[in-house]
Amino acid sequence: MKKIFLLFFLLFFSILGEAQVQLLVLGTAQDAGAPQINCFKSCCANRWVTGEKEPVVALGLIDQRYNTHYLFEATPDVGQQLYALSSEEKTENLGGVFLTHAHIGHYSGLLYFGKEAMGARKVVVNAFPRMVHFLKSNGPWEQLVSEQNIKLNLLSESPLRLADQLSVIPFKVPHRDEYSETAGYEIIGPNRKAIFIPDIDKWERWETPIEEVIKRVDFAFIDATFFDGNELPNRDMNAIPHPFVIESLERFKTLSALDKKKIYFIHFNHTNPLLNEHSTAAMQVKKAGYNIARKGLKVDL
Repeated sequence: MKKIFLLFFLLFFSILGEAQVQLLVLGTAQDAGAPQINCFKSCCANRWVTGEKEPVVALGLIDQRYNTHYLFEATPDVGQQLYALSSEEKTENLGGVFLTHAHIGHYSGLLYFGKEAMGARKVVVNAFPRMVHFLKSNGPWEQLVSEQNIKLNLLSESPLRLADQLSVIPFKVPHRDEYSETAGYEIIGPNRKAIFIPDIDKWERWETPIEEVIKRVDFAFIDATFFDGNELPNRDMNAIPHPFVIESLERFKTLSALDKKKIYFIHFNHTNPLLNEHSTAAMQVKKAGYNIARKGLKVDL
């Protein structure tokens, strides 16, 4: 009897110890993915031949306690990404979508919630006021609202409680805000916190010091669109002022080793050598003590 009780006791606490809330990386590429349309350079050529594709940046938030998941970004690859959430993680209920802003890779997947595809019913889409107004006021997005495929939820910079010991805090970051604001998210689980900032202008344009944010969370998924300023010789890089990875490495060099380890670079342009885990650039980032987000990565919250 004592042995049976001991086995039950160990089993009970081993189950309790399993992470019940997780973040899952569903894609790491910039809005147009990799390979990118009309690119036949070395960074994309082999991907066209092999069919190897890197999905557009998105995170899944999985709450196994309530058999529910949430999607951060509605990308052009939303079908594949929802499949990864619902089948691999065995969570069937889509609790909602969180949008960052109105650039194509971050919201265009909403189209697949419509009657031509998923035929969804009242999927909660969380966004800041300008993004909500944009969706309500422009086709084809407004049809998703009128047909009740989606239900818009207006965010403020206050905590949004999703479940017991699970909440999201939206915050605004500077970016090219032609049609909407740009949001970042702090995701607070039962034991750990993460931030998600896939798009931002140069760090110094944000009134909040990014280092202070990194120090108070456990995981930081942050913008790494371009490794340096030489990737798009035919474009004015001042018009797309993301923080270059080499600038972030310089800025973060005084962080502790523990804080550096919290950082996961994400949102890679098709030209970014960090897409190749064996590249010299990737080795440089890892040697400096940072992480590079990869599709399929899970972290426990």
